[in-house]
Amino acid sequence: MPDPAQVARLAATQRAIAAVWRLESAKIVAHIARITRDVGVAEELAQDTLLVALQRWPNEGLPDKPAAWLMTAAKNRALDHVRAAALHARKHEELGADLEAQEAMIVPDFVDGLDAARADDIGDDLLRLIFTACHPVLSTEARVALTLRLLGGLSTAEIARAYLVAEPTIAQRIVRAKKSLSAARVPFELPAPSARHERLASVLEVIYLIFNEGYTATAGEDWLRPALCDEALRLSRVLMGLMPEEVEVLGLNALLEIQASRAHARTDRHGRPVLLMDQDRSRWDLLLVRRGLASLLRIAELGKELGPYALQAGIAACHARALRAEQTDWTEIVALYDALCQLQPSPVVELNRAVAVGMAEGPAAALALVDELVDEGALANYPWLFSVRGDLLVKLGRLSEATVEIERAAALTRNERERELLLERARKLSQH
Repeated sequence: MPDPAQVARLAATQRAIAAVWRLESAKIVAHIARITRDVGVAEELAQDTLLVALQRWPNEGLPDKPAAWLMTAAKNRALDHVRAAALHARKHEELGADLEAQEAMIVPDFVDGLDAARADDIGDDLLRLIFTACHPVLSTEARVALTLRLLGGLSTAEIARAYLVAEPTIAQRIVRAKKSLSAARVPFELPAPSARHERLASVLEVIYLIFNEGYTATAGEDWLRPALCDEALRLSRVLMGLMPEEVEVLGLNALLEIQASRAHARTDRHGRPVLLMDQDRSRWDLLLVRRGLASLLRIAELGKELGPYALQAGIAACHARALRAEQTDWTEIVALYDALCQLQPSPVVELNRAVAVGMAEGPAAALALVDELVDEGALANYPWLFSVRGDLLVKLGRLSEATVEIERAAALTRNERERELLLERARKLSQH
């Protein structure tokens, strides 16, 4: 029979390894990728290093500096890989890569007193990794999966659970993504300044998509997937630390901080959704609100033109500044949506603007805008279009029509919590 104390120690060690890996894996993969010039190889070598730690540390105990142990062991594996490849191929350029890799070793490991130049190297490596994982040569699904794997440190099983996708499907996406980067000869480097803005848009999109899937799950039993929100928020903070002068990086961070501040108020004790206007605002996380507002203040100090994420952050801030729902400055929100529609027009943005118009000018004005979207047909399978239309009809006293619209929204959604919310609303309306 296993010794309970030994089992407890083993479990504690495994938790410690998992925590260290979640924090350090991106740095390790990024640094190894600089040595090997191949993200796929770097991720495999990092995983091999993790496996060694899982085998040795439970018996030998945690090293004094687990992160430094992992980094050093991974770098040694990377050097062995480069030397073996150079020896096998006998090519001058690969021997040159070996020399470059050895030069990368002539820097202090992660120890106390790490100098600023070395810290900059790690920052540059992380930035290269972010831009590589989110390269436009990959599909959106592949970018999301690879980013969560390389930068979030999530396992294939964790990503599959988060997106309600079969684990082999996620594994294939990751493998294909790494092969695609290799086949396209995507270099492990920052894009040239002329191309950086285009590539940055891809990076921001991936982080935004990850957060949105966590904030309102597309399908399944849960309204929220907090792990995805946490990972996206962490990535936005890393990116903001690496690119503190980029308005859209600051804007995305501000948006995610403020949105994440509402997480605890977005469900009741039974896990059922609570919509924004019904939330107990005392449950909003004021620290996250302050962090988001600080990013917006930094944007204002830079005095640069606002982009889509900064404008959305401004809308989120209007809600955050209102202590009660009825204090919300809907006129300001409409103005921000007007700017967003000019900059990044889309049917979803138009729908959100219509909601704000309904609050600022009344439901009749909003319904006219929503009916235009219904006629256009671009949101024909979007449940919130019909949910919004139903809400406006309720305010106009057209309850039987509203019931039909809300039932239609319920039929379209793939999220079970959202469906329950809508069907309960429709049931109550039908009783009037």
